Amino acid sequence: MSDDYEVRRFDAAAKGEPGYREAATWVKAVAFGFHESTRTPDHVAASLETYRADRRILTGAYQTRGVAPGSLPADVPVATFGTLRKTLNIGFGRMLETQLVTAVTVRTPHRRRGLLRRMMSEDLAMAKRDGLAMAALTASEGSIYGRFGYGVASFERTVKVDTTARFILNHQAVGSVDIAEPKILLDLAPDVFDRVHRLTPGSIGRQEWYRQLASGSLGRDGKEDPAVKVALHYSPDGDVDGYVSYKFLGWDTEPHTVQVVDFLAATNEAYLELWQFLAAIDLVERITWEEAPLDDPLTWALADPRCIDSSDSRDMLWLRILDAVTALEARHYPVDGRLVLEVLDPLGLTPGTYAMEVSGGEAAVERVETEEPDLTLDVSALSSIYLGAVCPVTLAAAGRLREHNQGAALRARQMFAVERATHCLTHF
Repeated sequence: MSDDYEVRRFDAAAKGEPGYREAATWVKAVAFGFHESTRTPDHVAASLETYRADRRILTGAYQTRGVAPGSLPADVPVATFGTLRKTLNIGFGRMLETQLVTAVTVRTPHRRRGLLRRMMSEDLAMAKRDGLAMAALTASEGSIYGRFGYGVASFERTVKVDTTARFILNHQAVGSVDIAEPKILLDLAPDVFDRVHRLTPGSIGRQEWYRQLASGSLGRDGKEDPAVKVALHYSPDGDVDGYVSYKFLGWDTEPHTVQVVDFLAATNEAYLELWQFLAAIDLVERITWEEAPLDDPLTWALADPRCIDSSDSRDMLWLRILDAVTALEARHYPVDGRLVLEVLDPLGLTPGTYAMEVSGGEAAVERVETEEPDLTLDVSALSSIYLGAVCPVTLAAAGRLREHNQGAALRARQMFAVERATHCLTHF
């Protein structure tokens, strides 16, 4: 990166605090980068309140020389980069503190100047120095982050579910569902999510904004959303173990449709029974959900699985291992065995050959110099298979990893399996 730019890092500041103007200008630059309408002062303030609660660090690249007459002033960053730290469920209820990267933008005239490379490289190196073994992001474009060592680690899909007479669920309810005031989720949502988080491989700890979104307190446009409704699921003991937040899309929408805003279920029964509730809503013929799992129990519980139109599936969570020894030893493994992995790393954070010996589900990992590897793979591929959602055998077939000993990719698939389908319900 040339001397024409400087990179500055600062905390998210609430209105009235020192640094608020700088943070507010950064938020507006992010909105511009993602083609949003210009955020109102109230929307900016509300966003920064949630960022402050999440202890986000905001990074901007700024021009150091005179800007062109009439262009945006020098205090508006030409590139943005945000981070926060949350836990990642890495399978079998184990949590790993993770550096979450978000709000990555580079203004068009300033692309290909090394801005993103500098911000990303410096941030990942700092996270590793702080003792973190993992970074994560969600990507608006699929071709950008592999060169930094990120790999796709989970998927999601948009579903359109026909809730006419075709919708018959082979499930006998054991709990109950009832309507609640949406604002109750300001208190309930974090508790329900915590249960779901502990059960779901690939789950990322949620930021403050999610309870506001689910309760209708703060929509994506920065305003309260009075259209949001909420239903709670009660277990046989009367505990709330799930909820769905949703809204009707209007009488002009054909077929008449309800859109899921947020859907959490801490038990299999709660998941199916919340779907039974959604399908029973009067005057509605379709339910849409943009964050549904690929491996969905609903498909197998329906008498007619073709009630689900799920043509839109996509990558969701991208992971980047920063410390191979720490990350590999943090996991539980359902199958014992031994693997020697040669890991290539474009940023030089954790390259090397690692011998992983798993006994009783626990891994002992050491760096070795002379031992021949079973598999050679880029850190992005290792990050992809880490949560069990991406198959090493498939990556070998695609040329993304090299198998030196026959059967090693299959052994890796068995060892890196997790106890249930990987799914991340938290965008960031």
